[in-house]
Amino acid sequence: MTVDFVHAQNPRPDNWWKSSVVYQIYPRSFADSNGDGVGDIPGITSKVDYLAQLGVDVVWLSPVYSSPQDDNGYDISDYTDIDQTFGTLEHLDTLIAALHERGMKIVMDLVVNHTSDEHAWFQESRQKDSPKRDWYWWRPARAGHQPGTDGAEPTNWEAAFSGSTWQYDEQSGEYYLHLFSRKQPDLNWENPEVRAAIYEMMNWWVDRGVDGFRMDVINLISKPRELVDGPEIPGRKYSPSFHAVANGPRLHEFLNEMYREVLAGKNLITVGEMPGATVELARLVTDPARRELNMVFTFEHVSLDQVQGGAKWDLQHLPLPVLKDNLNAWQMGLAEVGWNSLYWNNHDQPRAVSRFGDDSAPHRINSAKTLGTVLHMHKGTPYVYQGEEIGMTNASFTTIEHYQDLESVNHYYEAVSLGQQAEDLLLSLAVKSRDNARTPMQWDDTHQAGFTQGIPWLTVNPNYVAINAAAAMADSDSVFAHYQKLIKLRRHHPVVVDGWYRLLLPEHEQIFAFTRTLDSAMLLVVANFSSEPAEVPAGSLPDIDGAELLLATHAPAPGPLRPWESQIHLLRAAQ
Repeated sequence: MTVDFVHAQNPRPDNWWKSSVVYQIYPRSFADSNGDGVGDIPGITSKVDYLAQLGVDVVWLSPVYSSPQDDNGYDISDYTDIDQTFGTLEHLDTLIAALHERGMKIVMDLVVNHTSDEHAWFQESRQKDSPKRDWYWWRPARAGHQPGTDGAEPTNWEAAFSGSTWQYDEQSGEYYLHLFSRKQPDLNWENPEVRAAIYEMMNWWVDRGVDGFRMDVINLISKPRELVDGPEIPGRKYSPSFHAVANGPRLHEFLNEMYREVLAGKNLITVGEMPGATVELARLVTDPARRELNMVFTFEHVSLDQVQGGAKWDLQHLPLPVLKDNLNAWQMGLAEVGWNSLYWNNHDQPRAVSRFGDDSAPHRINSAKTLGTVLHMHKGTPYVYQGEEIGMTNASFTTIEHYQDLESVNHYYEAVSLGQQAEDLLLSLAVKSRDNARTPMQWDDTHQAGFTQGIPWLTVNPNYVAINAAAAMADSDSVFAHYQKLIKLRRHHPVVVDGWYRLLLPEHEQIFAFTRTLDSAMLLVVANFSSEPAEVPAGSLPDIDGAELLLATHAPAPGPLRPWESQIHLLRAAQ
């Protein structure tokens, strides 16, 4: 591959990503420049100054590559071209240049566990005598079964979006593996030609000016040596495939090879999405001496509000001590080796203020601020998902017809067919569906929230009249203003980046408190994580006499912490 247009690189000093804040953009929902109802790259470019005003350092784009859009771009048919839905390569070059000119960097989504079934590689692999046959996972029908019939799938694995992980292909007479949609066949990383083609593609993007990669489900690339049935589960036709596939035997070997072939010497930012990853695995992957990745996205804290062992839709109450204990385990586990990514929400998770906060009118603003305070003051690199900085909420859809998300729609109709009540399913979707994060960005109070002049691909949340970026930017006490201040604290106080973390009051049902310590500086973060006043137990926190109040949701006042009140104090030891 050759690249005709190469951007001058922004400086990338060692470990620059540790002091950075990343902003995730879901392109189809961010800003529409041409009125077709779908966000696009020119729309993003038109908002670069907004991102600069917020103060973020890195912009991560969810996929904009050529795609049939079966899974909103995570099914890629050409890794080195842009889908016409979003624009052109030249549009992306313009965006990269605009970000670099303002001192920001860009991260591309790397989706290499699977491609689209419309990718040229897969189309070639459908021929049994093709040199690319082994680029994907092809298998014959189960012994004793007629190909294409129920029960003939090579294993009993369940795909992430419902149904079997195996799709019968009449042309080939065999099945191909797809851990996600049937239109997302899994690549066979055991084949060195596959890996070489992926590394070549990654280097092509680095040469074009990209500053790093967010790696989609990267811990699924190494499959087990034998593909065998998972345990049978009463009442379910299939066995979850992630348990059988995640964190396979050659994962570290593949990541180390990727480092050697693409990442070495370039100081790129890398973060691996790793469902099912443990602290122990993250320590290995992010240990600089091992030369794999900078960070991983853990899923543990975003699984705590579901029934243990159940699906994401099986809801349960999340007590604050349980959340604190999990986040603390990651803070302590990666304290000396590796690095944490910090996030409340993204394109696959519901809105933070609706999930972990209180999105009712009296408490939305302060709970959104407090969620930001607690997250950004942990040790690690914070990720802000579009709209989080203005306190956008869940969509509150009431019928299945409102939903576009493949996972949500498939789950609903499969569960209804199995006898579950539609109203119960809609309740779960309203809480956990990915579409909650994908409603269009709310820019102002004009038609369609200023997102588009056309009909948006997904319904705009009707609360845009009150919750929008224009109103937030005009209000010095808004969620947006609070996030600006949080980002500035990271730049001005090394303790925010490098300070040692210590959790306080771990069993308190309302208060989230911790310290960060570096040399003579100590940050004390104390937050009421509830919608009721919270009394701080006497003598439970460091004395703040003489401390500097760096940031707070409320004006200081005696008495208990008010609902969703949070404070950041800077204490300095006597010299």
